Amino acid sequence: MPGQRYKITVAYRGSAYYGWQRQLAANTWKGPTPPPGHGIPTIQEILSRTIGRFVGHPINLVGSSRTDSGVHAKGQVAHFDTEATQIPPEGLRRAVNHRLPPDILVRSIEGVDARFDAIGSTISKRYQYFIWNAFDRPPFFGDLVWHRWKSMDLPAMVQAAKGFVGEHDFTSFARPGHQRETTVRTIRACGVSWRGPRLVIAVEGNGFLWHMVRIMVGTLVEVGLGRYPPQHIAEMLDARDRRAAGPTAPPQGLYLQWIRFAGDAPQVQPPPVR
Repeated sequence: MPGQRYKITVAYRGSAYYGWQRQLAANTWKGPTPPPGHGIPTIQEILSRTIGRFVGHPINLVGSSRTDSGVHAKGQVAHFDTEATQIPPEGLRRAVNHRLPPDILVRSIEGVDARFDAIGSTISKRYQYFIWNAFDRPPFFGDLVWHRWKSMDLPAMVQAAKGFVGEHDFTSFARPGHQRETTVRTIRACGVSWRGPRLVIAVEGNGFLWHMVRIMVGTLVEVGLGRYPPQHIAEMLDARDRRAAGPTAPPQGLYLQWIRFAGDAPQVQPPPVR
């Protein structure tokens, strides 16, 4: 029986997980010992095993973006191959969602050409970062935003964000050890908006380095607090030195919003996950 490649779109609350990528338990792991052959709790680990249960064999689930521990997604995309083509995609989606924990949701499953690759076919990604900018902390969703109580200079942050747009070497905005061949990336849009008390930073680009968005956010917050002038972004980029940029924002405010692929129709925003 010929196989079929499927593309899945997933939303998840990353608070309880150690990122997207499957990881075996290291010697420093302090949680419960996973069963033999299993890894620690990650999105890829749980999704792969749940889907494999319904198609009747282990699958290799390839994700477009390796979100870090504690980071969330509204539109993560992955692909897998299976010969269990007799299962209708919508039926498979519903069955998988029934077995997944409540903080992971498969939003869609669709058959795609075998040439589709969740990594190699990606042309653009958009991340959002949410800051709760109010004196009182949010008591009900502190794991979904970064609480910053001091007032910030929004026009200065907007001006600074424009300095990221274009093709640049982002060495200053990458955690050392990223192991990427090139640190040059193209940022197509970077904006800051106020939806009081939420301050939202949105970044769209052709790809991102390890912790890149979080370092960009941490730097913009420093600009908002008056610790860097907006025009200093250019100097940070030119330095090509991690020490030249601002701190790394914590993971809980970061969301992978959507991913675009070669050959996609014009982007239509998915309905909000409630």
